[in-house]
Amino acid sequence: MVSFFTKRGELLIAEQLAVSAWAPTQVGGHAVCGLLARQLETHCPTGFVPARLTVDLFKPVSTAPIEVRSEVVRQGTRITAADAFIVQDEQVRARASVVFLTTGSEPAGRVWSPVLDLPVPPEGCVSPLGSPPLFKSSDREWTHDFATNQNGDRKNAWHSLPALVDGEPISPFQRAAVLGDTANLICHWGSEGAGYINADMTLTLSRLPLGYELGIRADNTVASEEISIGTATLYDRTGPLGTCVVTALSNARRQIDFAAFSPL
Repeated sequence: MVSFFTKRGELLIAEQLAVSAWAPTQVGGHAVCGLLARQLETHCPTGFVPARLTVDLFKPVSTAPIEVRSEVVRQGTRITAADAFIVQDEQVRARASVVFLTTGSEPAGRVWSPVLDLPVPPEGCVSPLGSPPLFKSSDREWTHDFATNQNGDRKNAWHSLPALVDGEPISPFQRAAVLGDTANLICHWGSEGAGYINADMTLTLSRLPLGYELGIRADNTVASEEISIGTATLYDRTGPLGTCVVTALSNARRQIDFAAFSPL
């Protein structure tokens, strides 16, 4: 496995892993989210956690050189907020906002939460340096095969990501941001392929992921009149750590048939 991007001075160049499955001249939302998270985490104060990341994917990001800009909106003792932008040809192509919150002790008492069934594959099944994703449909076995998972069942995915930018170790927040965008695939991949393209992604985290492996499980889809909302749970081997929500538009004319095409 290689990296998603390489550096050219202050600019970032998309490698094959960053290319969108929808169009070979565009950067995929997963890579866009990772880049914006990389820029935003430079503003994270010590003792804070990136608790909420929202990315707006309102204009295609091309495979041309990418500039990422950011600014701190507010810096407080318990809450810090920052914005980031991907710029090409002096146009903003995507934007993100992050909220950093301080960590501390939890309030006294018990609060209801569901008991989640979050399956994990066997230890050592993916490399710490990055591996192709594993998928699991319903109660079937984990597999790298895309065609096997083209069905109408609930899906899980398990990832070990390579470096986001060549020469830099991928951070826990970058891992979570890249995986957050895959909620669109996990929630909207059906028996005829993937037919929704997401216009945004919101990732919420109660903590950062531990280790190099990260899983995502589809929780729900709500669709009407060509708009669908997908929600998913992000988790690692120790349990759940956050949620992902995507708002998606029907892209039926360019539906991706993963039984005939694999991005690997």
